Amino acid sequence: MEIRKTRKERTGLVVSNKMDKSVVVEVLRRVRHPKYGKFVKRSSRFMAHDDKNECNIGDTVRIMETRPLSKNKCWRLVEILERAK
Repeated sequence: MEIRKTRKERTGLVVSNKMDKSVVVEVLRRVRHPKYGKFVKRSSRFMAHDDKNECNIGDTVRIMETRPLSKNKCWRLVEILERAK
């Protein structure tokens, strides 16, 4: 049997849930500026598959990389870590 590699996981904030079974998750990270050394915030937006339509805007979620599900969607929802207030 062939051993599968571990898949990437990210934690982020849901910024859009207007689509059916899909959410947009924004992942923030802090990177060091190459010249000045100050830490700068950078963000990436990922479309993730939400099979049960259970995410709302403002939720903190964990997503995992998966096979391509559509043109832009290659991540899926693993769990909701914290609900929005």
